[in-house]
Amino acid sequence: MHAKDGTTTCHRYCTACLVSNSKPVTLAMTYVRSDEEEADAVKRVLDRVEAYPFEIELLLADRGFYNERILRRSQEIAATVVPVQKKGERMKEKLDTHRSYMTTYRMYKDRERELEFPLAVAVSYHAGDREKSEEVVRGYVACDLADRTPKQVEQLYRKRSAIETSYRVFRQARVVTTTQDPVVRFAFVLVGFLLENLWLVLRWAVVARPRRGGRDLPQEFTFKTFSDWIIHALEEELERRWEIKMNGVGVPETYASAAG
Repeated sequence: MHAKDGTTTCHRYCTACLVSNSKPVTLAMTYVRSDEEEADAVKRVLDRVEAYPFEIELLLADRGFYNERILRRSQEIAATVVPVQKKGERMKEKLDTHRSYMTTYRMYKDRERELEFPLAVAVSYHAGDREKSEEVVRGYVACDLADRTPKQVEQLYRKRSAIETSYRVFRQARVVTTTQDPVVRFAFVLVGFLLENLWLVLRWAVVARPRRGGRDLPQEFTFKTFSDWIIHALEEELERRWEIKMNGVGVPETYASAAG
């Protein structure tokens, strides 16, 4: 992300989430320094992901990762789907269509950094104002997915919605602080994601009730409830007490009768 209007300092992080059976778990995370390219931070995270002792079936990233270096590194790990950015005349020409189709695209054409990849162009229709159908054209990098149809590629990318949900849940445990120390802020964010991971595991493995067709996830065991339990337990363990300095005056005599 980039700093918004009125923001003097922007702290950025790059995370990798595993989505298995629609359950997102944060696998790796790094701080993005202001003096480095975003692709360097992504490479650190992907290197960590690749080191895990299980196979990655598919890599999904948002359009912010539509980057030649990132795409090259992603292809080395697994099939990759990334929405393209609608920039450049050649890309706009590819997306100027009324039908879905598969093609190829060369990023940085005829340059040293040239990268060719399968491009899935998916056309769909959504209800707009006054229930009128609106045509929507989206393009996706589809590395190692040239045998899929554009609709299948788009359907695969929709699995990423679980990650967006994970970020919304994480914000419930985000620490509000004024410190500009990147190490402290990174620690706060890291603890938040770890708590969310723990909640996901407990919710599914310990609390959810087994039943035919899958486990019944309890609606009452929310992440906020879990976080409140953690806060309550810590306050008891640390014997936290709330104090406020008294004024030493008390109730004025004129209000003594009203105060009883």
